[in-house]
Amino acid sequence: MGFAIGGSRTMRELARGGLRRAHPPECAVAAEFTRLWGWDVVPGARAAGGSCSCGRRGCPTPGAHPLDLDARLPAGTGPDEVARAWAEVPGASVMLPVGRAFDILEVSAVVGARALARLERMGLPSGPVMVTPRGRALFLVAPGAAKELPRLLYRTGWDHPLALDLTCLGPGAFVTAPPCDHGGEGPVRWLRRPPLDAPVDPPEARLLVGTLAHLAHRSRRCRDG
Repeated sequence: MGFAIGGSRTMRELARGGLRRAHPPECAVAAEFTRLWGWDVVPGARAAGGSCSCGRRGCPTPGAHPLDLDARLPAGTGPDEVARAWAEVPGASVMLPVGRAFDILEVSAVVGARALARLERMGLPSGPVMVTPRGRALFLVAPGAAKELPRLLYRTGWDHPLALDLTCLGPGAFVTAPPCDHGGEGPVRWLRRPPLDAPVDPPEARLLVGTLAHLAHRSRRCRDG
């Protein structure tokens, strides 16, 4: 299914406002991702009181997983089709599949905020960044980063990404989209939003890994010291 991203900021803001007025909150959020930013979406579970809306007893990730992988809506899906899909699972959260439009570099929120500030001072590109209620910053980067992370870290002098508390999510992973609740712990929010007036073009991971690794290592040394 084809889709177009572009147009003036004013037109995109009007379109976004129209989506929010015409549809329930979750539907409007999902339609923003499919139409404004060209990302796939899938309805996700909710959690309340430790129980998951999927109904599975002992769910290992309550409120933090897709309800049905076959219910994925591709980039370009219109708001009416999104509304029909969400009518099947009222109140479902919005989740984003990782690995097609972007991979994700994950670090602590403290390190993520420091890295974003440093990247801005250095004039280096950075794409959208989310923050989870568990205190994790999620940097959207070009697909393929999960496979390349060990090599990229090695090239910058780091051998053990887990020791840095730096990981990468790739194909098969899903993340809760802002501003939906994640696991009953609170909303995911944007540390840096996708632009309204330009296509989302996540940067190559190699442009970010060195900065993230350095700041993660320094943060760990401060904690251990």
